[in-house]
Amino acid sequence: MGSAHKVAVFGAYGHTGRFVVAQLRERGFVPVASGRDAVKLKALAASGPGLEIRTASVDDPASLDRALAGTAAVINCAGPFATTAAPVIEAALRAGIPYVDVAAEIEANLDTFTHFAERARAAGVVVVPAMAFYGGLGDLLATAAAGDRTAADEVHIAYGLNGWHPTEGTRVAGAVSRERRNGRRIRFSDGRLEYRDDAPPALDWDFPEPLGTRAVIGEFTMADVVTVPSHLSVPEVRTYMTVEAAGDLSSPDTPAPTAVDEHGRSAQTFLVDVVVRSGGTERRATARGRDIYAVTAPLAVEAVGRILSGRTRAVGVVSAGAAFDAADFLRALSAHLSVDLPG
Repeated sequence: MGSAHKVAVFGAYGHTGRFVVAQLRERGFVPVASGRDAVKLKALAASGPGLEIRTASVDDPASLDRALAGTAAVINCAGPFATTAAPVIEAALRAGIPYVDVAAEIEANLDTFTHFAERARAAGVVVVPAMAFYGGLGDLLATAAAGDRTAADEVHIAYGLNGWHPTEGTRVAGAVSRERRNGRRIRFSDGRLEYRDDAPPALDWDFPEPLGTRAVIGEFTMADVVTVPSHLSVPEVRTYMTVEAAGDLSSPDTPAPTAVDEHGRSAQTFLVDVVVRSGGTERRATARGRDIYAVTAPLAVEAVGRILSGRTRAVGVVSAGAAFDAADFLRALSAHLSVDLPG
């Protein structure tokens, strides 16, 4: 579905925003490109026919209202989300339309749940933060692996990236997060977030083939520690990252991603391996694909399509696993993801 639905994309000219605009068009939606940089918006409009552009800034609520006027939903692709999420959510609530973002910032996602849960629920508006590769995909896989269970003992999410060429937005968002947590790292243990000064553990993870056993950084904490426990009762959520990708991210010399195909995707490949343990049993779900930024677009657009067609399980601030039928959602993305689910 998508015909006749206008969807605003805030931060449309960014790396991920461009993928989202293209995916909306492919799905039959009418994207409305928005952001604060008028020059970049005009350049984006010149790259393809018929794209409506609306300049807006998070410092100007009236401009956000104009940007969202007449749209059915908004996808926020503009980081750092510590700055943009709240103003765009406020605008979405004023307009009475669903809000989806692609935030990987743990603190920004926590802010969304903390500050908007009651208001969004009262307004009957669906707000889905972290509807992206980090936060959304891991949550969907964990939810699908859990099946009918609403509780688990442990959730482990291992990211098997062959490398990671971060965008400028990723680097800026990471810097904002580190500043907010005073340089400390985070882990989710005993049902709560812990802020730690020690180094994360180094270990091996047995990925499914073709990766096999790989060295990973343990407790390489991503947005999954917010999304998964928001609806699954679980005291331990651990995330892991292959050392190659972690090294790329930490190096200031790693270049931004470079397109290698007609869709603008990079050569990056990934395998996300999720293990849910409960009562001595273990259930596994995996996803394979190309380019973590590119795959974020179908995740976010599929979410919007399901919200607008009434295929959601809750209103208010909800993670992907709480909002949607996780297994059905993942299978719907077969053009972008190869998934192996239990059962």
